[in-house]
Amino acid sequence: MLTIWSRLPVIIRAMISGVVVSLVGTLPWPFLVRWNQRVLLTVPWAVLPMGLYLWLYWKYLNGAGWPRTTAEARRTNLRANPLSGQVWGLSLLAGLLGLAALLPLLRIMSRLVVLPAESKPINVPPAMPFATVFLLLVMASIVAGVVEEAAFRGYMQGPIERRHGIMVAILTTGALFGLGHFTHHPGAVLTMLPYYVVVAAVYGGLAYATNSILPPLVLHAGGDVLSLTRLLVTGRAEWQVSASAPPPLIWNTGLDTAFVRSLIVFAVLGTAALWAYAALARAARPANATSGPAAGPRDSSAAAHLS
Repeated sequence: MLTIWSRLPVIIRAMISGVVVSLVGTLPWPFLVRWNQRVLLTVPWAVLPMGLYLWLYWKYLNGAGWPRTTAEARRTNLRANPLSGQVWGLSLLAGLLGLAALLPLLRIMSRLVVLPAESKPINVPPAMPFATVFLLLVMASIVAGVVEEAAFRGYMQGPIERRHGIMVAILTTGALFGLGHFTHHPGAVLTMLPYYVVVAAVYGGLAYATNSILPPLVLHAGGDVLSLTRLLVTGRAEWQVSASAPPPLIWNTGLDTAFVRSLIVFAVLGTAALWAYAALARAARPANATSGPAAGPRDSSAAAHLS
């Protein structure tokens, strides 16, 4: 089996590894939430067992446990490398600018195509207190941040990035990231794919510049808290820019001031984000040079066996 696995192209191995890591990480949470909604629904007890599971999951991906022969490969693929305070600050600035650019991008998309409604509203039992719902929501966001960054920006993006470059890595992870969210909008997967590719560029660019998934993990979890809270309160996902009827498409109305304004804001924020990412890469370069790349571009080291 190892021989067959090692003969697969790196990009295929990385995609399979990322999908498996993602499925294993998220598997217990839906069952725990449903159980919490039936048993002691006023207490967010599901947070504790999921937190323990997530801790063990993270430790294993980062090299703990058996078999010891794969410990370094697991640690390399996760790439949860520590960062200096300066790099952390620049990472958060760059990531926030990148996420801010998503807002005008969604407004632009909403004028080019009809964006779908969220098909997975948050169903809350009437007897469950808001504080309990919110704590479960926060835990769901942490699960998404930890698992999806470990899977997509760690185990999947890293090997593809080292073999084929950052552009191929982001396009691949972005496409699979979008397909993985198909249940949120099953009838508009292709429509939403550009949005997820840009999201993958925001998070993946941070991981690439810093050689660490920690900054995108923090931003991903924090962003999910905001978007899930919005969904809970308003019933609208982050890509639904208005509670009223969808805005008219420019193919019907022609260019107007609102559309041009969105283009300008997107260009300004996108340019600022690119500048911040470039500054981040320069600041992180000495640390990356000291630690070295996670694995050589075409080596056959232990990391290749898990990617």
